[in-house]
Amino acid sequence: MRTYAVYILASRSRRIYVGVTGNLTSRLLAHRNGCSAFTAKYLINRLVFVETTTDVRAAIRREKQIKGWTRAKKVALIESMNPTWEDLSVAWNLLPASLSSSTSLSS
Repeated sequence: MRTYAVYILASRSRRIYVGVTGNLTSRLLAHRNGCSAFTAKYLINRLVFVETTTDVRAAIRREKQIKGWTRAKKVALIESMNPTWEDLSVAWNLLPASLSSSTSLSS
């Protein structure tokens, strides 16, 4: 059975982006390679929140619901699961170390 993910990416300055995908690893790679002008412009590439479901319609509804929320409500959602806004893709080994946001954005 296929799994769909509703995800939130953030920049180090906590600008956020909400999306939905059927392949989270591939989508993260695409974001980090500049597939989206918005995420590339603001360096939004840290995975800070994920919800999964096997129902694609439910995933799309949830994405739209979250996108309609105020910023404060989105922040509260992120912080309920990830209070320090850590890049979850690193802990979950979703991407090669060379593509992790912690190495690509460090100064």
